This record gives sequence, C-alpha cells and structure tokens, in this order.
Amino acid sequence: MRLHRIGIRPKQDRSTALFTLAAELPAAILARMLGIHIQVAVQWQKASAGDWAAYAADVSRRNNPSRSGA
Repeated sequence: MRLHRIGIRPKQDRSTALFTLAAELPAAILARMLGIHIQVAVQWQKASAGDWAAYAADVSRRNNPSRSGA
C-alpha cells in the first residue's frame, strides 16, 4: 500500500523484469535462476518472443573461440 501511495507499482516492474529476462535467457536457465517451474519460464519466453538460440550461439563462441563468426 505504501509503495502504491508514492507511485511505485511493484507488480508491473516485476513483470517488466521477467519479460526482459525471458527474452534474453533460455527457459531452463530462467527457471533455475528464479526458482520457477520450467513451464512458467517457457510461457514467459514465448510471451516475450525470446530467441535463446542466439544466447546459446554466444555461449558456444565464448567457450570455443575458434568458431567465432561461424
């Protein structure tokens, strides 16, 4: 109630943060990191249209520098 009185909307801010994370991380990592069920993480990812394949490719390049640019 106090937060609402000063103009802070925690539910909206939480949703925005989850939406952003879901767009940038694979659902499995999001679920483990936040302690949520994998299906919830998948739903957030679908809603945010997150493409975690780009994330996986980036991690792969970091772990195998000889494949950068491929």
